[in-house]
Amino acid sequence: MWLYAARRVLLAAPIALGVTIICFGLIYLAPGDPLESLLPPEATQADIAYLKKVYGFDKPIPVQYLKWVTRASVGDFGKSIQTNRPVLGEVTLALSHTLVIAVGAMLIAFPLALALGTLAAFHLGRPPDRIATIASVVGVSVPNYWLGIVLIIVFAVELGILPSSGMGPDGSAGFDLTQWSQLRYAVLPVLTTALVPLGIIMRSTRAAVAEILSQDFMLTLRAKGLARATIVQHALRNALPQVLPVMGLQFGYLVGGSILTETIFTWPGTGFLLSKAILTRDIPMLQGALLILALLFVIINLAVDLLQTALDPRVKRG
Repeated sequence: MWLYAARRVLLAAPIALGVTIICFGLIYLAPGDPLESLLPPEATQADIAYLKKVYGFDKPIPVQYLKWVTRASVGDFGKSIQTNRPVLGEVTLALSHTLVIAVGAMLIAFPLALALGTLAAFHLGRPPDRIATIASVVGVSVPNYWLGIVLIIVFAVELGILPSSGMGPDGSAGFDLTQWSQLRYAVLPVLTTALVPLGIIMRSTRAAVAEILSQDFMLTLRAKGLARATIVQHALRNALPQVLPVMGLQFGYLVGGSILTETIFTWPGTGFLLSKAILTRDIPMLQGALLILALLFVIINLAVDLLQTALDPRVKRG
């Protein structure tokens, strides 16, 4: 197990290096000059040259990349062009806000998807299966931003029981999960974000459990007259290694944030941060945020891979 884990960690290193190259290079494919918003119309060439030197844009791109990677390896991602604050602090704060939504959506979507997917697998072709299948298709097909707008209209505008935007009366600085007056601001974003992983994991669970139920050992358990709860437990335990990678991917997507969802609810998470950085061409912010989120995604998938191996030793022989 430890040798396998060490091998997976070593394989993750070149992936992380490739991520740094992609995150750095993609930014320069976009048109426009990131310093335009900082320069007045009457700026001289000397002013432009000075500002480029301050932000290191006067060096060749390979040199910029090497300097950026060297600084990033010690946690220095530079300063935002727009706010002049350290990128790492900005991204960390936004990530903590996104985790509120991501963890909340996970706690709702993952258990519910496992339960509904298992129920559908035990009733293939019958009404519970059809209802679960329709629900999963709706979850995958309905755009998050459309659902968010509908929830705002129903619960914030018509019923007036939940707020439509923001992180509380005092903003993100005063957000407290233990206070319902603050937590209620996260309800609609969490419900909106939970829809897609609910549909995807439900379909994966249904397929995995149905496959397990068709195997000989499950038929033997049924022939022995074991209780339904025991059979469900065995089926879900054997199907979990197949479902776990899907759950890991979905959690990674949740942590990455949703630009549209966070923009609709004015939730200052990573998606909202990226949308502002894109609009303002804030290159240090874009590079730092993308790299941190991508590396976090790699770490999440590595952790899921190791957990899957612990649950199913057959993976180690692959």
